Amino acid sequence: MLLGLAFLVSSVLFILSLRGLSSQQTSRRGNVYGIVGMAIAVGALATSSQVEGYAILLPALALGGVIGYLMAARVAMTSMPELVALLHSFVGAAAVLVGYASYLDPALNQGSAVFLVEVFVDVFIGAITFTGSVVAFLKLKGSVSGKPLLLPARHLFNLGLVGGSIVLGVLYVQAGGTAGLAQLGVMTVLAGVLGWHLVMAIGGADMPVVVSMLNSYSGWTASAAGFMLQNDLLIITGALVGSSGAILSYIMCKAMNRSIWSVIFGGFGGDTGKKKAAGPAPEGEVAEIDVDHTVSALRDAKGVVIVPGYGMAVARAQHAVRELTSLLRERGAKVRFAIHPVAGRLPGHMNVLLAEADVPYDIVLEMDEINEDFPSTDVVLVIGANDIVNPGALTDESSPIYGMPVLEVWKAKQVVIFKRSRGAGYAGVDNPLFYAENAALLLGDAKASMDKLVSALKG
Repeated sequence: MLLGLAFLVSSVLFILSLRGLSSQQTSRRGNVYGIVGMAIAVGALATSSQVEGYAILLPALALGGVIGYLMAARVAMTSMPELVALLHSFVGAAAVLVGYASYLDPALNQGSAVFLVEVFVDVFIGAITFTGSVVAFLKLKGSVSGKPLLLPARHLFNLGLVGGSIVLGVLYVQAGGTAGLAQLGVMTVLAGVLGWHLVMAIGGADMPVVVSMLNSYSGWTASAAGFMLQNDLLIITGALVGSSGAILSYIMCKAMNRSIWSVIFGGFGGDTGKKKAAGPAPEGEVAEIDVDHTVSALRDAKGVVIVPGYGMAVARAQHAVRELTSLLRERGAKVRFAIHPVAGRLPGHMNVLLAEADVPYDIVLEMDEINEDFPSTDVVLVIGANDIVNPGALTDESSPIYGMPVLEVWKAKQVVIFKRSRGAGYAGVDNPLFYAENAALLLGDAKASMDKLVSALKG
């Protein structure tokens, strides 16, 4: 009775946590709700009559807590996407291990077909989540190329893996008891290969959506484990995470003019049809600008839009950007931030960075809210962004990012692009914006350039 009540309270807190995380203003409160909810759930379960092995449980909780704390404390904001992907892999691995443990436990496995199916589904989704998340982690870390792996007949390959898993599932259930262990093991391998291939077939520029989708997978994995263990809290929590991750993935796909089914079936970021002819090469020369001319333009500007990207996170320039924003607003300029749905390599990555730097929430706008204002903007500062401001996404049908809505910064009077070099973005495609007459590159480290701008404006 008390355990059920504790789980109910935890479930409510998890719902409040998700609601709080939906807004920058309430995100801290949402995190607190989640922490308290998890503490109540773990504490209630650990002190219930269902748990006896404290000699193993307590050291495991302590070790896991220390490892989690060290990982979170040491990770840089630029590495947060990799950490999230890695944590998703832990969920998948835990689901697979718990599935096997439950299957081999005589107290749980009474040979019921329903139980066997629950174990099968839990292990299947867990294996896909584990290997898919590991590949996402390696791609985000740069250990694996961000280019999509486009195998011949790859969709038939995926269907074969799914079909083989279903056949093994039927044989596994028919075997009954623990006699289907071999079929369960082979299915685990097939599901792992499927998870690996699904994410390998996805282009690096689309990884924010992949991370969101893997988050959804981890939720459904937890929910499946809840049915298997008859744990209501796992069912509720898993369903919340799974559905919220799926909804976020759908919203991001819609914002990028992509199909959610392409994400699920591993076709996202790759061209399955006949390769289109390359578009015309950008005309003109790439202009450069120095700090003095940038300061002069900012002093005369009445409207400024700042477009942050992954490069801002790498340079840790968010605090310098916030200081520049304050100086410009003090001079009477209207300063706003334009956030693309997939800016950075994690959903909401730029929002988190700006919130950390105490940038006012009311001047941080989404792409749909600000795209129409660029023609009336005097200066746009693009800080470490590339693909999300690429005009080729709207005009070049041969581009891997063609069809993706982008921030139309080239319509402003002047565009200053902060970059370390003239290299391409994460998608590996050239950016015609660099050749535009009203655009210029401010080469160098973004934080160093920002510090120079701040110093000059103060002087």
